[in-house]
Amino acid sequence: MHILEDLAARGLIEQCSDLEALKEHLSTGSRTLYCGFDPSADSLHIGSLVPLVTLARFHKAGHTPLALIGGSTGMIGDPSFKDAERQMLEADDVAGNGEKLKTQISGFLSSVCGTPIEVVNNYDWTKPMSVIDFLRDIGKAFSVNAMINKESVKQRLNREGSGISFTEFTYSILQSMDFSHLNRTHNCTLQIGGSDQWGNMVGGIDLSRRQNGTQVFIATMPLITKSDGKKFGKSESGAVWLDKNKTSTYTFYQFWMNTADSDVEKLLKIFTFLSLENIAEISKKHAEEPHKREGQRTLAREITKLVHGESAVESAERITEALFGGDLTSLTEDDLAQLRMDGMPASTLNEGHANLVDALVSTKLAQSNREARDFIKAGAVSSNGEKLEDLEGQLDSASALYGKYHILRRGKKNYHLLELGA
Repeated sequence: MHILEDLAARGLIEQCSDLEALKEHLSTGSRTLYCGFDPSADSLHIGSLVPLVTLARFHKAGHTPLALIGGSTGMIGDPSFKDAERQMLEADDVAGNGEKLKTQISGFLSSVCGTPIEVVNNYDWTKPMSVIDFLRDIGKAFSVNAMINKESVKQRLNREGSGISFTEFTYSILQSMDFSHLNRTHNCTLQIGGSDQWGNMVGGIDLSRRQNGTQVFIATMPLITKSDGKKFGKSESGAVWLDKNKTSTYTFYQFWMNTADSDVEKLLKIFTFLSLENIAEISKKHAEEPHKREGQRTLAREITKLVHGESAVESAERITEALFGGDLTSLTEDDLAQLRMDGMPASTLNEGHANLVDALVSTKLAQSNREARDFIKAGAVSSNGEKLEDLEGQLDSASALYGKYHILRRGKKNYHLLELGA
C-alpha cells in the first residue's frame, strides 16, 4: 500500500497541497520530509505522538524524516487560533526546552526507526540573519493582504482586545523560511503538521519556489478528538507527557486503558504500527466481547511499549494486577516510586516502626484511634496485601516491602504508601 493510502486509511490526512502530485513524487524516489515541534515545554505530550509516529511511518516506507525544534519560533509564539498573545518564554528556557526535546525526539524516532534520525533547530539559521536581510530576502516575498486573510489572523483581528502583535503576525513567515531553508540544505520536499498549522505552512510552498525554484508539498493531519467531541490528549490531572518523570509509565498505560470503546479502533489506527487487517480483527473481537477490554489492553500495550519500552509495559501491568488483584508483593521498588509519583497518598516516618493504630490515624485512613480499632476489628485493614487484625500490631522493617514500604489499605479503594525511616 502506498504511504498516502495507508495514512488516509488510518484517518491521518486532513489536507494536502496537491495529493496526486505528492503521491507521484513519493513513488519516484526516497524523499525527505519534516515536522516542527514547539519547545514551549521540556517534554512533548501524547498529542505530539501523531506527527512523531507519522514521521516514523514515512521512514518505514523508505523516506527520510527530519524533526525540527523551533528554537527561534518558540521565542515568538504561534498565534494560530489562540485567544490572546502567548506569554513569551525567556530565551534560556526555550533553549533548555529545545535541548530536552531534541533528546526525547531523537531517542524516540531512532528507536522506532532503527537508525539515527536527524533533529535540527531553526535557531541555527535564523540567529545569524540581520533584520535588513530578513526584510529584503524573506519579507519581500509575502503579501500582507494574504497574511491578514488567514483564518487564524482574522479571528484575532476581529476579537475584542489587543488583536495581534507584529511579532506574532510574522510567525508564519519564519515557518515558511524553515521550509525553504530545509529544501535548500536537505532537499526536503514535504512538510507535515497538525491541521491548525495549514495557514502557517502554505507560505513555505511559495517561498521555496521563489528562492529555490523547486516544487514542495504540505500535508496536515487532523487534530484528534474523542467520540464525545472533546479534545484528545489530557487526563483529569492534566496533560499526559511522554517524559516518564512527568507522567509515570503506569499512569501513561492507564490513560490508554481508560479509552472509550467507541474510540479504540480509531486510536489503534492512528498510534500503532499494527496492520489495518490486524486492527480490524482486534476491533471485531472487542465489539463482540467489550467487557474483556482486549482493545484497550492492546492499545495500552502497543503505545506504552512504543514510548517507554517493553519493561514499562511489564511494570504497568504488574502494578495494575497488584492494585486490583491484591498481590502487592510482586511490586518492585521502581513500581512503588511510580505509585508515589502518581499521587497515591504517601508519607514518611522518621522512625523505623509504627504502631498500626497510630499509623492509620496519621495517614488519615482513620479519623481517630477508636475508628482505627473498629476498622481493624472488622477486618478492613491490610498492609502489603496481608490482613491485619492485631490491635497492638506494629509496622516495622521486618514486614515491609524492601525493608521500608507498607502499602496500607482500608476497605477496597483507600490506599496509603507509608515509608519507614532509618
